[in-house]
Amino acid sequence: MRQARPDQAAPEWQIWLGLLIVYIVWGSTYLAIRVVVGTMPPLLSAGVRFVIAAAILFAYVALRHGISSLKLSRSEWLGVGFVGLALLLGGNGLVMLGERDVPSGLAALIVAVIPLYVVLLRFIFRERVAVATVLGVLIGFAGVAVLIVPRGIDGSVAIGGMLLLLLAPLSWSIGTYFSKRVDLPGDYLVSTGAQMLVGGAALLVVGLLVGEAGLVKPETFSMDSLLALAYLIVFGSVIAYTAYTWLLQHAPVSRVATYAFVNPVVAIILGTVLINEEINATMIIGAAMIVVAVAIVVRTESQTPKPDAEEEAATTPAAAEAGSPG
Repeated sequence: MRQARPDQAAPEWQIWLGLLIVYIVWGSTYLAIRVVVGTMPPLLSAGVRFVIAAAILFAYVALRHGISSLKLSRSEWLGVGFVGLALLLGGNGLVMLGERDVPSGLAALIVAVIPLYVVLLRFIFRERVAVATVLGVLIGFAGVAVLIVPRGIDGSVAIGGMLLLLLAPLSWSIGTYFSKRVDLPGDYLVSTGAQMLVGGAALLVVGLLVGEAGLVKPETFSMDSLLALAYLIVFGSVIAYTAYTWLLQHAPVSRVATYAFVNPVVAIILGTVLINEEINATMIIGAAMIVVAVAIVVRTESQTPKPDAEEEAATTPAAAEAGSPG
C-alpha cells in the first residue's frame, strides 16, 4: 500500500532550499552526463550509477528502520520492476546514448516534453484533458520541431541522437503514467532504491549485450568523467531525490512541479558557460515555446480537481522524478 502524503508545515526557507537543490542539481545532470559519455561507455556507466545509488539508499533505510523494512512483496517487485525499466533503462539509458552526439542544453530541452507525453497518454487512455492542456501540448511539440528540424536539415547535430532523446521522455512518461496503476512500496526511499536496482542492473546487462564491455578501458577514462559519474550518483540520484521526496511532504505538488521548466534553463546556462555549448536564436525560440508549454500544462493540471487516488499517485517515487531522466 502507498502512504498518503502527510500534511506537514515547514519554514519557507527550507522549502526554497529544497527547490533550489532540485532546480540546480537535476538541471546540471545533463551536463554531467555529457561529460561522462565523453570517455566512458554510456549504458554501463549509467548502470553503475544506479546500482551504487540503490545500495546507498538501501543502507540508509536499513540503518534507520532495520533490514526487514527492505522486504517487498511479489506484486511490489513487479511494480518497481516495470517502473524502473521504463524510467531508467528506457528513459535514462536513451538520454545517455543520445548525449554522445547532442549538446546537454539541447538534450534537456528535448527531454522537457515529458509532461506533454504524459498528457498524450492520458488522452489515449480516454482520460479527460482540459483544452488549455491540449494547447500547451501543441505549443510544446511545435517548440521541439523548432529545435530539431533545422539541425536535422543542416546536419549540425546528429539526427539519430535527437531521435533517441525524443524516445527517452516517451519511455519515462510511460513509467510515470503507469506508476499510478501498479503496486509500489509505501516507503519512498525503498521504492526508489528498488527501481534503481532493477533499472541499473538492466542497464548493465544491456550494456554488456551490445558490446560495451570492450569500451571499458579505465586508462582512457578522464578525471572529469569519473568526477561527473560520482556527482550523478551522490547528487543526482541520492541528494536531489531525497530533497524532492521531502518537498512532496511539505509543499504543494503544483509548486514542486515547477522544476519541469526550470531544469532546461539551468542546463542551457551551465552548458554554455562551462563547456561553451552553442546557443542561437532558434534554440532560444524553441526553448521559450517548450518552457511556456510546460508551464501551461503544469498550471492547468494543478488547478484541475483530481480524485484522492490520483493526488496520492502524483507523489509516488516514479512521478517524483518525472521530467528528470538525467
